[in-house]
Amino acid sequence: MDPAHIPISHDRTDWTAKREDAQALGFKVTERTDRGFAGWWGKEKDGDLPNFLRFEAPCVLQNNRVFTDKKGQKQYFSGLFLCRPAGQGKSMVIVRFGSTMDPPPLAKIFPEWYFHQNASKVFEQDMGFLSSQNEVIMKEKVPLKELYLNLRSSDTWVVEYRKWVDKVGHGMPYHFGHRTICLPKEAAVVEHAPAGLVARISASSPAKGGIGTMHAPNITNRYFRHVIHCKRCTKVVKVFENWKNVFSAVTVVMAALAILVSSRQWKAILMVSAAFCLTGVYACKTVIEMNTTNFIRVHRRL
Repeated sequence: MDPAHIPISHDRTDWTAKREDAQALGFKVTERTDRGFAGWWGKEKDGDLPNFLRFEAPCVLQNNRVFTDKKGQKQYFSGLFLCRPAGQGKSMVIVRFGSTMDPPPLAKIFPEWYFHQNASKVFEQDMGFLSSQNEVIMKEKVPLKELYLNLRSSDTWVVEYRKWVDKVGHGMPYHFGHRTICLPKEAAVVEHAPAGLVARISASSPAKGGIGTMHAPNITNRYFRHVIHCKRCTKVVKVFENWKNVFSAVTVVMAALAILVSSRQWKAILMVSAAFCLTGVYACKTVIEMNTTNFIRVHRRL
């Protein structure tokens, strides 16, 4: 719903997102009803609005884009977001993307688990921001119009959503609109650790959970949120865990033999072999962490 944040929040994570591409956007709202809103948007400098966005209650968002490629052929891209409540201050999102374009050749080289972990990273980058924003809203207890300066060149859809909440929020348990607000009767559990030492110890609950362990008992942890539900990623983690153990054992054996043998030639061979196995341990550990450890912004680690 907020296309302006992509170049900033997902710089180089999403292959199409680059911070230097951040720019003013153009918007045109074509429909407003009790069911939602719709309209067109695109880069202001291009003078064209090729993207059509539609939001429908309770929380279905679709973004369609039609464009002409370098060969003069029309191409279509579509993103569908389905969101449902999962508790106060929490929700579950189901996302599907579709395109008529062939994937770039480079994308065929990377294994499937790489794209899974990259998608998880994108959502975690948003999760940290949204959680922090939720803290501010709950602390200030005022409508969002009084909290944020919404720009027409970037925040049009966000404002439209909040105005829609103003219109229909009376039927919700609680809501945070553009001009109105209705607080929940009971505050939710604090999700984000305060900045500083506490954040470093806890690694921020919505970003990693617990005390930063890989298998922290937190459903927002990447391992529990995705890996245990994905057979491919579960298999990858197990395979690389086994290889890490093998490389670790071989490294110890090689190092021990290098100490025991008297020949310098054999010592050199064994030490080089131990170093190679140690590199394997590091590579396996890196792959495991890529699949199981959440993304945490630098300022949250300090």
